[in-house]
Amino acid sequence: MFYAMNRFQITIGHEQAFEDVWKNRDSSLADMPGFVEFKLLRGQTVAEEGYTLFVSSSIWRDRDAFSAWTKSENFRAAHKNAGDNRAMYLGPPKFEGFSVVEGA
Repeated sequence: MFYAMNRFQITIGHEQAFEDVWKNRDSSLADMPGFVEFKLLRGQTVAEEGYTLFVSSSIWRDRDAFSAWTKSENFRAAHKNAGDNRAMYLGPPKFEGFSVVEGA
C-alpha cells in the first residue's frame, strides 16, 4: 500500500470555502486502477500563524498506481482550476508519500 498526502495551510476564515472546493470537485479517483480510499482531514488551527491545517489523504495499491494517477488526464482535469483559489492558501501544498512497513 502507498499513502499519498498533501498538507494545506488554509488561511483562517477560508476553511469552509476550502472544504466546499473538495466536496464539489469532479473526482475520478474511483475510476483509477489501484485506487483504494480518499479522505480530507481537518487539523488544528494555528492562530498565531494564521492558518488551519488540512490534509488530503489517498491510499493506493502501490506507488506505481499513484504515479500513474499523477500522469493521467483524470489528474489534469481534477486539478485544472487549482489556481483559482490561491487566496485561501498560505503557500503551496506539501506532498508526503509513505509505503506501508507494517500493519494489519
